Amino acid sequence: MDKRLIFSVSVLLGLGSGEKTVAGKRAGEAAKPNIIVIVADDLGWGDVGYHGSAIKTPNIDRLSETGVQLTRFYVAPVCSPTRAGLLTGMYPSRFGIRETVIPPWRDFGLEPANILIPEFLEKQGYKNRAIIGKWHLGHSRPQYYPLNQGFTHFYGHLNGAIDYFTHERDGELDWHNDYASCYDKGYATDLIARESAKCIREYAQEGPFFLYVAFNAPHTPLQAKVEDLKQYGYDKSKPTFSKKRGGEAVGQGNTRFQTYAAMVTCMDRGIGDILQTLVELNLEENTLVLFMSDNGADEGSGGGSSGPLNGHKFLEYDGGVRAPAIIRWPAGFRGARQVNQLTGFVDVFPTICEVVKPGSSVRASFDGISILEVLNEQKKDIDRTFYLGCGALIENEWKVIRPGFNPKMGLSSEMLFNLKNDPYETENLSAQYPKILKKLTRKTERFDGIKADREVPPYGEGREGFVPPKEWNIFLKK
Repeated sequence: MDKRLIFSVSVLLGLGSGEKTVAGKRAGEAAKPNIIVIVADDLGWGDVGYHGSAIKTPNIDRLSETGVQLTRFYVAPVCSPTRAGLLTGMYPSRFGIRETVIPPWRDFGLEPANILIPEFLEKQGYKNRAIIGKWHLGHSRPQYYPLNQGFTHFYGHLNGAIDYFTHERDGELDWHNDYASCYDKGYATDLIARESAKCIREYAQEGPFFLYVAFNAPHTPLQAKVEDLKQYGYDKSKPTFSKKRGGEAVGQGNTRFQTYAAMVTCMDRGIGDILQTLVELNLEENTLVLFMSDNGADEGSGGGSSGPLNGHKFLEYDGGVRAPAIIRWPAGFRGARQVNQLTGFVDVFPTICEVVKPGSSVRASFDGISILEVLNEQKKDIDRTFYLGCGALIENEWKVIRPGFNPKMGLSSEMLFNLKNDPYETENLSAQYPKILKKLTRKTERFDGIKADREVPPYGEGREGFVPPKEWNIFLKK
């Protein structure tokens, strides 16, 4: 899609007609807000305090108490697809990024012809638009680089699964400040939080800003700081979970859960620092903050938890695709409540469009919708069909998963669930409701038929013999 054909008149969403509620009036009259999107990496439904976790997340919990809990917020079951859909408002299958992530050895990326959130915001007067943390949408060519995709500042790493202390991936430094290699020392989660707070302070006097804060925590490798491990009973005299002594396994606790919990708590502290910076600068009222995870818990190697939900990362069951999510904008809509609207990652961009320019048109190619009318309480809910990819789709309370698309699911027949009555997907209703199954299957087939011109090959393809560029920096002089 040509970027010159950016926004066509398609659907008018946002403030609606009739008498405005107080919240709706506030949304219509507020100045353009600062926007901060915070994404955790592999954080499961059961890994936050406000969902009953034993992991300490006081700052996320406070955000849940003051903001709007999005109780039915869906994402892709793995990382790169969610990030692509989040930034474009389109299903990632349209870009060939659906079933797997973009690994280090892959010459592939999100094509610059697609419009991303920061490019839209540039046209709305947002001078500063930074990505802090993990990119994971292409690193092999200049056109994939975040600074060539609408961002004005990049601080962090291009790949996933970097070492939290050395910032290396496959033996090469993957830490960058704009185009340059960055040699800052410290734990990656702390550096991301510190840079985010620094940017807020720098941008505060220059008009509205956009921050995309993409933490690498709590994704593997499981590595935490000793001071955080101690909060969960770490004993350096005992072996780590890899059966080594503490000094031989940097960052490892005595158990996987202990280490994972420490990583989450450290990230929560960083989120608290970001939110406190807003308070100190008197920016909290008119800053829209969205917190979300990119997929479900990696219960096997990562130690996370899906809580009561069925499944985990890599699967289209809710444990893999239903993420903890909170949105807060005090100047725009009332907080301290839950919203049960079916929504998710592809709705973020359209909703931002309506927040920044109420009543404006949105791009015809959006797969997502604006949910502002639900957030500002002008509507109770919006009738919705949400495609999860790989043969899976949700329509209001019904969910279908088709066999043959995701081998990890191991399905031999269709699965049909009523999520309102059975939120934990314990009973397959496909035999009891054949008409509903047929209707949803046909809708899913249309989405499953989406094919991009090129697709990310299977994860391991091309790995053997791959040599990463020096410092993962294709801009270094050879």
